[in-house]
Amino acid sequence: MLRTYAGWFRLVAIAEACSWGGLLVAMGFKYGLDMPLGVTVLGWVHGLVFTAYVVACLVVFSPLRWSFGVLVLALVASIPPLASIGFERWANARGLLTWRDSAEPTFWGRVRHVLRTLG
Repeated sequence: MLRTYAGWFRLVAIAEACSWGGLLVAMGFKYGLDMPLGVTVLGWVHGLVFTAYVVACLVVFSPLRWSFGVLVLALVASIPPLASIGFERWANARGLLTWRDSAEPTFWGRVRHVLRTLG
């Protein structure tokens, strides 16, 4: 599973959704039972996993040849609770998590070319 871009993306997407769920449970404890420590801990964990999800999206969109719109959708899916799993399932059903070989340069390949040309 962790040998491909899609495998890493799936892992981080699931972790992001789980951290969201944990944070929601912790918020219930904080406001319902006056136990705020869970929000402190899980808020930090969720922030870390959220950041990892955003980085994963930025890393995998080029090799998996996502369009800019799919990248934006993936990033937006990090905001609502548990939506990253929905995006992962949607992308998998449409074949967006499979490697597509192409002679056309990737997005990051184009950026690298522009930077080399400028420098």
